[in-house]
Amino acid sequence: MIDTDAECRRLAGFARPSAASPAGFWWLDESGLPDPAEPVHTWITARMTHVFALAHLRGDVDDAAALAAHGIRALSGALRDDELGGWYASVSAQGEPVGTLKEAYAHAFVILAASSGVAAGVPGADALLDEALGVMQQHFLDDSGRVVDSLERDLRSGEAYRGANSSMHTVEAFLAAGDVTGDAAWHQRALAIAEHLIHGVARSHGYDLPEHFDLSWSPLPDYNADRPGDPFRPYGCTPGHLLEWSRLLLHLDASLPDAPSWLVEDARALFERAVEVGWVDSGAGPGFVYTTSWDGTPVTRLRLHWVAAEALAAAGALHTRTGEAAYDEWCGRFEAYIEAHLIDRELGSWHHELDEHNRPSHVIWHGKPDVYHAYQALLLARLPLAPVLSVRLARP
Repeated sequence: MIDTDAECRRLAGFARPSAASPAGFWWLDESGLPDPAEPVHTWITARMTHVFALAHLRGDVDDAAALAAHGIRALSGALRDDELGGWYASVSAQGEPVGTLKEAYAHAFVILAASSGVAAGVPGADALLDEALGVMQQHFLDDSGRVVDSLERDLRSGEAYRGANSSMHTVEAFLAAGDVTGDAAWHQRALAIAEHLIHGVARSHGYDLPEHFDLSWSPLPDYNADRPGDPFRPYGCTPGHLLEWSRLLLHLDASLPDAPSWLVEDARALFERAVEVGWVDSGAGPGFVYTTSWDGTPVTRLRLHWVAAEALAAAGALHTRTGEAAYDEWCGRFEAYIEAHLIDRELGSWHHELDEHNRPSHVIWHGKPDVYHAYQALLLARLPLAPVLSVRLARP
């Protein structure tokens, strides 16, 4: 069994050097040093701010409060477009914007970071959360409450694309915002997104959730068929996202006073489908494949650390909700896999990618960009489903 407290301290300690840039948190290499070839990404800065806010509440590293404050300042400063509103996707080490698109994915993580910052008492987090929620509601939700994936810098037109990934992290962000602010409207917005994509789209596809859509939310099943290993928009079904959605539905179920029964039913079905098509336990060694085709055949057999992390968190959430021993057994299986193959005892953190024989690989991801998935999965697998981690840890 993984010692959660010790491992969270180790992960937080590994991530400390990512604060080297005044613009935010940097992408880390294999040994935990900032990678100068990468810009400062908003999504990494926001995720690390979230982690250090949690680490401060847990007492994992002595300077966690200062590190969380660094993230809040960066998200309120260099990464924020103070002229046209919203947040850049990334900036250079000198603070110059890289690219023009503004992404719902990154904005969702700004909300998560600010929410955790508020719970942890980080200066400036309240104002950041108010602004981020306003930008998200005004620009990144359409008239039906569905997520607009990206916009140009002026927050008007964007790509002719809608995606399940940004929607999923918006659900995560709205759960946090609802718990931190006490405004249940954010939980309802999260429910509406989940009802459309999971109880509607995923359920009608046998829980093989399409990830990519046109502007009318019609699935694009062949999207990126020529780039099946894309790190953010891969072709086919992504078992790791089925697991992540499974957990999020259970958080919604625990957060709503009159939760619909389909939340738990769909959470079970998503988990079952993910392990059915994604978990491989053959002579090559156990692990989750990254993607599968629409008939369940593996497409990208590489094993990404975040998938195993979400598997552990989802199994733990299902065990918490149902009390069924089978989910606890899955927890043990996933934890054993993480301990045997993903935890890097030599250089720190977790290997972000393994090949199909569980050897370190760098095809999709290079280095160890952040510790968000690993850190919070260890906590999510063992704590109650509501409220969100930051609010629960802040309680005496």
